[in-house]
Amino acid sequence: MQRKISFSPGEYYHVYNRGTDKRVIYMDTHDYRRFVALLYICNSTDPVDINEHFREGMAFMDIFSLEKSSTLVDIGAYCLMPNHFHLLIREKSDGGITKFMSKLLTAYSMYFNVKNSRTGGLFEGRFKASHVDTDEYLKYLFSYIHLNPIKIIDPKWKESGIANREEARQHLFDYTHSSYQDYLNIKRRESSILNMGAFPQYFSSLGDFYRSIDEWLTYKDIP
Repeated sequence: MQRKISFSPGEYYHVYNRGTDKRVIYMDTHDYRRFVALLYICNSTDPVDINEHFREGMAFMDIFSLEKSSTLVDIGAYCLMPNHFHLLIREKSDGGITKFMSKLLTAYSMYFNVKNSRTGGLFEGRFKASHVDTDEYLKYLFSYIHLNPIKIIDPKWKESGIANREEARQHLFDYTHSSYQDYLNIKRRESSILNMGAFPQYFSSLGDFYRSIDEWLTYKDIP
């Protein structure tokens, strides 16, 4: 099926997909970690050598120290949810996003199917993408992507408002399957996934990021 948008170098895109039939695609912490590791490994012009990158005895954190050649895309933010994921990506060169996503989803699907003794597609068709064509939309996506985990503890918060704002803030802080902590300047190996310098510097201080998140936490009917 022909994709409705085309990717252009230097442009920003919101990329996302969910499990087929809305199924859960991350069954446990190890699954989340595998996908996060693949965000780093697959973003390279080098082929993905699963046996080398996930060889026995290699610690999860060691993966983010592996040397890579040129990256295919710039990643500005990400969030993994039980049955879907969100990425904010900048196309670096022609075909970069398509190559990266093909490597990422193929590698994770193969891992997931072997682990769970299943066959067939894991994701709902081709990955989805929207062109981020305004500065306002781009800034909004940093909040939208990082706020997704609130659905886990408060599924109707967008329509009804936050039931417990402090609980929501704490949940976001504790949720490690996104780049939220990286924007709080918490030092962790996973930070090497991101290239923040390729995106506008909307948050010149930690306070700016907190305020942006809090503005949406107090706003009902978020898109």
